[in-house]
Amino acid sequence: MKIALSYPGMNASDRPMGPAPLSAAVLHEPMLFISGQVAIDPYSGEIMGNDIASQTRQVLKNVGDLLSEANMTFDNVVRVTVYLTDLSAFSAMNAAYSEFFRFPFPARATVGIQLNHPDLLVEMEVTAMR
Repeated sequence: MKIALSYPGMNASDRPMGPAPLSAAVLHEPMLFISGQVAIDPYSGEIMGNDIASQTRQVLKNVGDLLSEANMTFDNVVRVTVYLTDLSAFSAMNAAYSEFFRFPFPARATVGIQLNHPDLLVEMEVTAMR
């Protein structure tokens, strides 16, 4: 059975991700699928940070909150897809990303894209497994 999850203190129906027909995360044991997270604080709706390092940390804070709701940690993450608006920011993103993960690292792909707001620099989607 799949269960929609949201950020701590919110109901999945609170729709912090706007009107799009999606869930912040879906738990379908033993797997957790986290929708693309950007550097927006889900509680205030504000973009957090104006550089790739601070935005990467906010993205991964959002991911961590959703992992927590599923009683998981970053150690449960098996796959990450990183979307960067500027591939020259890869090294700085990677440095901040490394603060959250340890060996064995998740499988990962990094793709250059354009996001729907010009101030957003990075998005990540995550798969975790018990």
